Amino acid sequence: MNHNNYCIIMAGGVGARFWPLSRTNHPKQFIDILGTGETLIQQTFRRLSASCPPGNIYIVTHENYRELVLKQLPQANPENVLYEPVRRNTAPCIAYACHKIAASNPDANIVVAPSDHIILREDIFTDVINTALEATAENDWLVTLGITPSRPDTGYGYIQFNDSSSFGPGGRLNKVITFTEKPQYDLAVSFLQSGDFLWNSGIFIWSVKSILKAFERHLPEVDSLFRDGIKLYGTAQEKEFVNKAYTVCKSISIDYGVMEKADNVYVVAADFGWSDLGTWGSLYDARQKDDHGNSIQGHSVLTWDTANSIILMPDSKLAVIDGLDGYIVAEDDNLLLICRRGDEQRIREFVETVRLEKGEKYV
Repeated sequence: MNHNNYCIIMAGGVGARFWPLSRTNHPKQFIDILGTGETLIQQTFRRLSASCPPGNIYIVTHENYRELVLKQLPQANPENVLYEPVRRNTAPCIAYACHKIAASNPDANIVVAPSDHIILREDIFTDVINTALEATAENDWLVTLGITPSRPDTGYGYIQFNDSSSFGPGGRLNKVITFTEKPQYDLAVSFLQSGDFLWNSGIFIWSVKSILKAFERHLPEVDSLFRDGIKLYGTAQEKEFVNKAYTVCKSISIDYGVMEKADNVYVVAADFGWSDLGTWGSLYDARQKDDHGNSIQGHSVLTWDTANSIILMPDSKLAVIDGLDGYIVAEDDNLLLICRRGDEQRIREFVETVRLEKGEKYV
């Protein structure tokens, strides 16, 4: 395994759309939401260890999740767990981690991945990652992984690529033309029909030299903040420096801040059973269903005339459910949600109402 290969796992999100299972003090990346015996962040760490030495895996998370990360990932180097004092979207956390890695290894070749995605075909995923790493080790390219779309989904961003030419190992990379964020349905249909659009997975590969050069060009204000800490990373002064940097750093995504502006972006098209697990609907799609289209977790769940629903109950709770079709039923820590699957976009509204009327302890 190439010891210049590094990985950055982004693990600071709250996952509010999976409330009540995902809560501010215990978000979805730290939950075994698929019932596999591994939490999502544990799956991510293990999966990336196939391409990157475990000692080269960095985790960027909110400082409130320190104990959760260290408990769930005892194999991780504690010095590689980076803590954000406040959430500032993906660009600042990537800039921080990349500058820290560059300070110790300027030849690093880096994979950046969210902590809470599903990858069902891990052998294909590893092959794609290794192909991208080989390409970025030899070229000044920013590479993203694109997922072959199976439906005109309006919940994903799309990547348009040049399908008339290919580059890199095995000719598996294509030049990116445009990024489009969450299109309307009719536009998503036209993307699917065109054949030259992919879903944006939010997984990136680049050399540390290439990404820092891109930050300097396209997002200089964020770059300079974290570049100023090069001599402090790994010292007792790092925490104080990072806290000050985040206080003044703007919130911006890596897609908007860098990828949409750069002219050296390439994509690898793949299909490795990916889902970003952004909604209850995506979780329902990813889980196994019974003959009635129900996905049920819990040792004591009894159903009658119930179909096309996702039901997650504690093993200690007996649930008797009758007459539901297309519902979400989820209980955690004595908080119960019953919601039509078609209304899942209202969950943020529910959470905010609960916050205002019942208090922070429920969110």
